[in-house]
Amino acid sequence: MMKIAVFASGTGSNFEAILESIQLKKIKNVEVVLLVSDNPNALAVTKAKNASIPVFSFQAKDYPDKLTYEQEVLEKLTNHQVDFIVLAGYMRLLGPVLLKAYDGKIINVHPSLLPAFKGKDAIGQALDYGVKVTGVTVHFVDEGMDTGPIIAQESVPVTMSMTRETLTIKIQEIEHRLLPEVIQSLANKETTI
Repeated sequence: MMKIAVFASGTGSNFEAILESIQLKKIKNVEVVLLVSDNPNALAVTKAKNASIPVFSFQAKDYPDKLTYEQEVLEKLTNHQVDFIVLAGYMRLLGPVLLKAYDGKIINVHPSLLPAFKGKDAIGQALDYGVKVTGVTVHFVDEGMDTGPIIAQESVPVTMSMTRETLTIKIQEIEHRLLPEVIQSLANKETTI
């Protein structure tokens, strides 16, 4: 059984998709043992509590530096015997403490076809740039922003009539399917860095 921690900062729609995929047996031999959030008011925190999943939430401003809060996060991960970390809408770059402890064992889902539109507001960037195709990428995490080795990608055509809202819905539909597929692949040891 692979034990995962999901890191989320917002609504937790990908977190919820993972839980649903486990419940529907689309993901097997995987257990979500912890939700980590840098936003105690995130809807993801509420969803985790409702699902009886332990939560560690923090605010970076309450710590003197990144090293200090990452050491506390690492302690929580160790206590829950976490094998793998899934970043699902987590809006912070991970630092050396977590990257070293979980080298090759952290993935992220990003709403663009990397290497295009890295960082925040990838959907807005795609619309502003006027691309005809964007998509979703699941990748391993390294020290850069959205620069790790790509595991899976899927494209989404962008039409002239699409708004930020309609494109977001299309992107999330793919994220909610692709991320669980990659997690299952990792659990089956079919995907490695």
